[in-house]
Amino acid sequence: MTRDSVDLVAEQWARARPDLDASPMRVIGRLSRLTRIVERELQTVFSEFGLERGEFDVLATLRRAGSPDGMTAGALARSSMVTSGAVTNRLDRLVAKGYVTRDVDPANRRTVVVALTPTGRQLIDRAVVAHVDNERRILAALNQHQQDDLAATLRALLLSLGDAANAVSATAEV
Repeated sequence: MTRDSVDLVAEQWARARPDLDASPMRVIGRLSRLTRIVERELQTVFSEFGLERGEFDVLATLRRAGSPDGMTAGALARSSMVTSGAVTNRLDRLVAKGYVTRDVDPANRRTVVVALTPTGRQLIDRAVVAHVDNERRILAALNQHQQDDLAATLRALLLSLGDAANAVSATAEV
């Protein structure tokens, strides 16, 4: 069997501290390394569309929401699980690029509504196809059964850590 860098770390800990069961590092270390690698691979595709990950997330959330009227800026902030300042920065960039509009809700002047422009909708429709194809490529080493098992295992771990589906997490990008 081919060893990865996490195997080497685990072996070093076994030699340095034989009294320590460092087996959780085999999972967490791989998840951490995998996250960095996958994020780099995802950004490659986002860059082809002139987008950063956060910008893609905003556009994808607006597209999935399905309402041509858009979403409130607050709902976007909650869905992205980042600060409202971070969402504001993303929105500023997307407005400047002509992909979204940001308007005051006439029914409630304290609320800002964000909506896709036709250009933004066309962009996200193309980008999400490339994104899913890229995710498929990333997972190509696993057959469908392995992917399903991994998805179920990761769901169980996420749920154990409090990441149950609700209005906030249900709109987060994947």
